[in-house]
Amino acid sequence: MKKRWIAAGVLGALVVTGGVLRFAFPQETVAWAAKRGIPGMISNIRDPIADYQDIAWQSGPATPPSGERPPNVVLIVVDDLGYNDLTWNGGGIANGTVPTPNIDALAREGVDFTQGYAGNATCSPSRAAMMTGRYPTRFGFEFTGIPPSFAATVSHGVGNGPVPVVFREDLNHNVIPSQQMGVPSSEITIAESLQARGYHTIHLGKWHLGETDALAPHAQGFDESLGFRAGGSMFLPEDDPNVVNAKLPWDPIDSFLWPNLPYAVQYNNGQRFEPKGHMTDYLTDNAIEAIRANKNRPFFMYLAYNAPHTPLQATREDYDALGHISDPTIRVYAAMIRQLDRRIGDVMKELKAQGLDENTLVIFTSDNGGAWYTGIKESNLPFRGWKASFFEGGIRVPFFVRWPGRIAAGTRAPAPASHVDMFATIAGVTGATMPSDRAMDGVNLLGGIVPGLPAQPRVAPLFWRSGDYRAVRLGDWKLQIGRGSQQAWLYNLADDPTEQRDLSAAEPERVAQMRAMIEAQNRGLPKPLWPGLVEAPVRVDVPLNAPWEAGQDYIIWTN
Repeated sequence: MKKRWIAAGVLGALVVTGGVLRFAFPQETVAWAAKRGIPGMISNIRDPIADYQDIAWQSGPATPPSGERPPNVVLIVVDDLGYNDLTWNGGGIANGTVPTPNIDALAREGVDFTQGYAGNATCSPSRAAMMTGRYPTRFGFEFTGIPPSFAATVSHGVGNGPVPVVFREDLNHNVIPSQQMGVPSSEITIAESLQARGYHTIHLGKWHLGETDALAPHAQGFDESLGFRAGGSMFLPEDDPNVVNAKLPWDPIDSFLWPNLPYAVQYNNGQRFEPKGHMTDYLTDNAIEAIRANKNRPFFMYLAYNAPHTPLQATREDYDALGHISDPTIRVYAAMIRQLDRRIGDVMKELKAQGLDENTLVIFTSDNGGAWYTGIKESNLPFRGWKASFFEGGIRVPFFVRWPGRIAAGTRAPAPASHVDMFATIAGVTGATMPSDRAMDGVNLLGGIVPGLPAQPRVAPLFWRSGDYRAVRLGDWKLQIGRGSQQAWLYNLADDPTEQRDLSAAEPERVAQMRAMIEAQNRGLPKPLWPGLVEAPVRVDVPLNAPWEAGQDYIIWTN
């Protein structure tokens, strides 16, 4: 009875305070309430979810324009895909027994940037880098936007080893609401630049760059947006007869997602409503409809799948097809990969069916590496590290670009390529304008690859930052600084691409030089728009569900 009264009190306070769990209750109470779905209940009260509704995509001209037209652009971003989850590089989930032929074809038929890097090691900052062509730290977007209730949940009662997870209660004051944690409207997105060039711009799926109307996709350059503004969604209702779920009892993030995530989408700034079917299928079906509606005008489509991010939910059909996988978690995850690959193949088939294939630039990438909390230890092989770390496993991502007739099939580009290059690359092939009133951090990756585009070799280093944890890559050398700037890891990636031999003790002058580069890059950057409330250890070589052992290397992830 006492717990019911506590829940009622939390619920009532949330209604009054707009859903902000901050001062009224101690951290343990907030975590207890979050695990029982109270933040999700409040969200549904404040923003109700309507029944399913069809979407009528805005149609372009009835006939194609005469003469040459600029290329369409389809940017496909998947969520938390590990480097080894694809069969393209000789690996694949479940020892390569779940092929990914359609995604692999994007690399085989275009250019594979073999050293592709995420803009950051977590969701939101990487997406901000893609949309703006700038390091997100330039405009205060340092951490993934999360509500304090989420931070309290993932840090309360957690820890199976000697390094505690810390909830920074001292920073949990005057924090902007999580809905306002996004890309400031003063930033210029690639969608806005393409709009000005005459493109029809479409967003589908995950946004995670601000939930208020002022920060939502339709206010940041997208003519049409269908998806969810928050960082995640259920793929199907948990009790749907066509779903197979895999919960992760060792993962505090999972314990927040299942009771709180909605199964809902939103078209532009309309009311949320239930989609139809598995989210991967729903987004794909609508992408196909949007392609049909826009076949006679240039369009930019940002297709942002939330698979294979948790919560792990597969269709029963895909799960049943993988009976050779005995581990149920790996089987559900693999089924999500199988479905994702098939549906990306359907998007490519539609481009061909509409006669758009030759004049469409398709880019495929992931927002970061595979997550440590899934318990799937092979996701990022052969690299060390996970999502949230700046070891290669956390930031090395597939980066494929396909444009038949303009990019020779089977091209391999070995130079580092980053998500900050997305803006410059798309602008370079479409004629969209690059902002000239601010620092832009990317280069046109297709220079020297597409005939007529001059090469743009990267001169500047690549940087990553999350709180006190920072990294820089200069040429073949990469330095990471962490644990309150006390720990340094230095690797020569030309000789040691999987970061097995730390050379920081043997190369003190190089460490000092590269530390100075990090300090120079950070000098003058604004403070984060919101603080990192969680400081959590993430072990480099084992997933979350592995036991702690003496000598295991780890980083401290701030978010």
